[in-house]
Amino acid sequence: MRYIIGIDEVGRGSLAGPVTVAALALLAGGPTSKISRAPVSGGRTSKNLKLRDSKKLSPKQREVWFAYIKNHPQIFYVTAHVQPSVIDRINITKAANLAASRALHKLATSHLPPVNKKKTKIFLDGGLYARPFPKLLLANGYSLKTVIRGDEKIPAIALASIVAKVTRDKLMKRLSKKFPKYGFAFHKGYGTRAHFAAVKKFGPSSKHRLTFL
Repeated sequence: MRYIIGIDEVGRGSLAGPVTVAALALLAGGPTSKISRAPVSGGRTSKNLKLRDSKKLSPKQREVWFAYIKNHPQIFYVTAHVQPSVIDRINITKAANLAASRALHKLATSHLPPVNKKKTKIFLDGGLYARPFPKLLLANGYSLKTVIRGDEKIPAIALASIVAKVTRDKLMKRLSKKFPKYGFAFHKGYGTRAHFAAVKKFGPSSKHRLTFL
């Protein structure tokens, strides 16, 4: 038995909040490894719930998928965040890959049954790599590959993109209560006209990426 692990990130272009990465494992050869639609109540399948990259799903559709992922006994996932202060210090590309490394390391060492670790394949969405842990992972029989537009080609990456998006959106809604002037609950930290106007009026918060302003 082995797993297919998909890794994807969200929040790369945001002006505020962390960059968030999800690492998600599916049992290779199992029914979830080729999943294309989310089951709904009554065991039926809805054409409206086809598996896609999280950006192509509505918030409600992402929540349906997230509930399915969260409650499935054969799907394992973790998330990792890198905060704005670190993003400003090391740049967003390094920060996204640092989050990917943390998520993968946590999933591989703490969340997968040991019997299923050997020969596990790891797929990262384009732009991500898993440093500084590849030596450890390769020593345990893992293989790593970055796939351009992987969220459109590999179910595990598409599912990871949903987990990352839902997790980060919930975090930004919580931050909105702490920083109500900026409207984080609505734009999730991205550079909307209203967000830029709020930053201009109130100045940046401690959750803004100063290098992005």
